[in-house]
Amino acid sequence: MAVTDTENPLLGETTCSSLLHKLQEIWDEVGENDEERDKMLLQIEKECLDVYKRKVEQAAKSRAQLLQALSDAKIELASLLSALGEKSIAGLGIPEKTSGTIKEQLAAIAPALEQLWKQKEERVKEFSDVQSQIQKICGEIAGNLSLGHQAPSVDESELTLKKLDEYQAQLQELQKEKSDRLHKVLEFVSTVHDLCGVLGMDFFSTVTEVHPSLNDSTGVQSKSISNDTLARLAKTVLALKEDKKQRLDKLQELATQLIDLWNLMDTPSEERRLFDHVTCNISAYVDEVTVPGALALDLIEQAEVEVERLDQLKASRMKEIAFKRQGELEEIFARAHIEIDPVAAREKIMTLIDSGNVEPAELLADMDNQIAKAKEEAHSRKEILDKVEKWMSACEEESWLEDYNRDENRYNASRGAHLNLKRAEKARILVNKIPALVETLVAKTRAWEEDHGISFTYDGVPLLAMLDEYAMLRQEREEEKRRMRESKKFHEQQSTEQESIFGSRPSPARPAGPKKVVGPRANGGVNGTPSRRLSLNAHQNGSRSTTKEGKRESTGSIRPAAPVNYVAISKEDSASHVSVSDTVPASP
Repeated sequence: MAVTDTENPLLGETTCSSLLHKLQEIWDEVGENDEERDKMLLQIEKECLDVYKRKVEQAAKSRAQLLQALSDAKIELASLLSALGEKSIAGLGIPEKTSGTIKEQLAAIAPALEQLWKQKEERVKEFSDVQSQIQKICGEIAGNLSLGHQAPSVDESELTLKKLDEYQAQLQELQKEKSDRLHKVLEFVSTVHDLCGVLGMDFFSTVTEVHPSLNDSTGVQSKSISNDTLARLAKTVLALKEDKKQRLDKLQELATQLIDLWNLMDTPSEERRLFDHVTCNISAYVDEVTVPGALALDLIEQAEVEVERLDQLKASRMKEIAFKRQGELEEIFARAHIEIDPVAAREKIMTLIDSGNVEPAELLADMDNQIAKAKEEAHSRKEILDKVEKWMSACEEESWLEDYNRDENRYNASRGAHLNLKRAEKARILVNKIPALVETLVAKTRAWEEDHGISFTYDGVPLLAMLDEYAMLRQEREEEKRRMRESKKFHEQQSTEQESIFGSRPSPARPAGPKKVVGPRANGGVNGTPSRRLSLNAHQNGSRSTTKEGKRESTGSIRPAAPVNYVAISKEDSASHVSVSDTVPASP
């Protein structure tokens, strides 16, 4: 009952004093001596001190940990602020607290750290995205696509906006460079497409040999833009352009051969039109040929086959072609009044063809060379020949004027008399120009002979000899005119004397025979229309002459002489002009 009473206090609030009181009661009841009691109390006091020490150590340790956490938090805060380029947490909208308990300071830093960590994560993601794009574009430019699949290494110690702007500026430059390169690639691909179309080549196989991504089936952004691709594309375009130039040169050469052969063999236009697609580019420049298939290999081969076929046909028609060239050569010489032996030339051509000692192409080339030289010589003679034509025309007018002046009825009011009168006036003007024309002809002929070292001939007759003969004949005619004037003066004197003796003047004497009719003249003219043949003398040997149209005619064994009446009759002398058979002055 006593024990129960003693424990009742334990049911209430237990304190150190109540426990000590209880312990003393127990000791009293047990009968412990004072020494044991003191010992026990010292032990209890020591154990209580140890408990306090442990608690203090634990509290100190906890404080140290909080201080370390606060220090780490501040260091981390400073690091995050430095990495993000922030000056202080005040810029984040969080007040900076440097006083108060440790836990209060930690509680104040925690929201700033959380916000900075979130901001850092977002910034790292932005850097990673930008660097990934930069790395991908650099890989595309370098031709190493594996670089674009590698994760970029982001420097988390420098995540400032300034650095991010630098990366973004670099990215923009790379994107612009990529765009420029892509545009250049597309231009190259378009050029390759056009060239392949003109050359008749497979575009897809050509462009995929450069890089598989250049096929049209791939997207524009997926095409390779590397330096190697651009270099290979440029090389391909250059090779295709060179191939195009060579093919065009070959096609133009074939087209020229076709046209020459067609002209040579008089190929009909229907057959020529079958190769219009070949001849249409005969004078085109390389850049002007844009029609697809215009320079395809099969088209060139087709033209080569046609040229070969025409060459074989030309060989079978060699005589006909050669005689055609010879005819052209003879026509050039005839127009230039150069005398040749066409019979001997044709016999020589027949002999060469029949002997087979000369290639047809060589023979035609030699004849082409002769034709070219003949044209060149004819061109050098053209100016002189034109003046010879004028001289001959003037001589014809002089001959007509002489016949006209001999006609006693020229002033009668007959039909067409006024036309003859006008022609006579024009003829007198033209005849008066003959001396100057002859002088010019002599000077130009001598200059031509000095330049060429040969004599200038007109249908085989030296032109200077013809002009000398004309000058001599003209001088003779002048002498004849002088004698006729003296004879007329003598007859007038006799008439005056008779008049003084007999007192009247007899009428002019008339020929007893019928009136003289204008007939063929010594220069070949009939009724005032002389021919235009000239030679040195009538007795010179020769069998050919040239008419005004340039055709050669056979005239027998005697070459026609130059007109014997190469004398210009002035208007003043026309009234007193008399013929050789008429000794009576013509009526005015």
